[in-house]
Amino acid sequence: MPYAAISLSEKFAKFSEHWSPKNIAQMNDYHFKLVKIQGDFVWHSHAETDEVFIVVEGEMTIQLRDGEVVLRSGEMFVVPKGVEHRPSARRECKIMLVELAGTINTGQVQSELTAKDGVWV
Repeated sequence: MPYAAISLSEKFAKFSEHWSPKNIAQMNDYHFKLVKIQGDFVWHSHAETDEVFIVVEGEMTIQLRDGEVVLRSGEMFVVPKGVEHRPSARRECKIMLVELAGTINTGQVQSELTAKDGVWV
C-alpha cells in the first residue's frame, strides 16, 4: 500500500459548493470531512455523537442556544452530542469536521441544506 499525505488545499480545490461536506479520510468509525461554509446553517443537533469543527481558513461562529463560539484559522471546538447549534460564516470559511461515520450534516432536521452523506474527494 502506498503511503501519501493528504493535501487539504488540493482537496478543497476539487469542490466549490457550500454546506456540502466531503470525506477525505477515515479513522476507525470516524470520518474527516472538508466543507466550505458561508451564510447561516440550520439549527440542529446530533443525538449520537459529538462534532468537531476545525477552521482551516477564515472565520466562523457556532451559535448555541446559550451563547456562541467564534473560531478563526487554526482553532477548533467540540460541540457535545445532543447540543443544538448553528454554524455560520459572513465570508467563505474552509473547515474540517470530525464526526462519526454516517452523521448527516443537519442531524434530524430535513432541509434544503441536508447534504448527501458518504461523498469522497
